[in-house]
Amino acid sequence: MQGEIEFWFDFASTYSYVAAMRIEEASARVGARVLWRPFLLGPIFEAQQGIKDSPFNVNPARGLYMWRDLERLCAKYRLPWRRPSVFPQNSTLASRIAAVATEESWGPDYVRAVFRANFAEARDIAARRVVESLLAQVGADPQAVFARAELSENKPRLRELTTQAVRLGIFGAPNFIVNGELFFGQDRLEDALALLSE
Repeated sequence: MQGEIEFWFDFASTYSYVAAMRIEEASARVGARVLWRPFLLGPIFEAQQGIKDSPFNVNPARGLYMWRDLERLCAKYRLPWRRPSVFPQNSTLASRIAAVATEESWGPDYVRAVFRANFAEARDIAARRVVESLLAQVGADPQAVFARAELSENKPRLRELTTQAVRLGIFGAPNFIVNGELFFGQDRLEDALALLSE
C-alpha cells in the first residue's frame, strides 16, 4: 500500500463523474486506498461567489465549453454519457446517503451508480425512489440505509463534510488530497497519485 487519496466530490458535478469512474483503477495501479468524501458545492458557491447556481449556468460560454469537454472526456475514457435534463441536479439526498454508505463495502459501487444515473441515464437523483433503486442495485437494503442516515448521530454528517471541505480550501469539484496537498480537477488525479509514489 502506497498510502491514501481522499476524493472529494459532489454528485451534481460533471467533472466529478469522470473522476469517480476513473479513480479506483488509477489508484490501484499505485496501491493507493481511496477515501470517498461527498460534500455539497451549493453552499460553497453561495458563500464564496454569491451565486445560487452552477458557474457553468452563470457563465454560458463556460457552460458550452464544459458540455463539449465532457463529451470528449467520456469518449476518451469510454464512459456512458447523456446530458441531464436538469443541471445541476439537487444532490443533497444522494450525498446524505453517501455520507454513511462510503463506509460500507458497497459504498464505491453506490457512488458510481448515482453518477451513472445522473450523467449516463438522466435520472432524477433527488428522488427517493431513484436512490432506493440504486441502493438495491448495489446490494444494500434501502430501508435500513435510509434509517441509518436519519439517525441523530448521522444526520449532520453531510453538513460536517461540507464544512470540512471549506476548511481544506475546496472551492469546486472534484478534489484529491494526498499527504495534505490539494489537487483540483479530474485532470489532476494522476498528479495526486504521483505524489504518493514519490
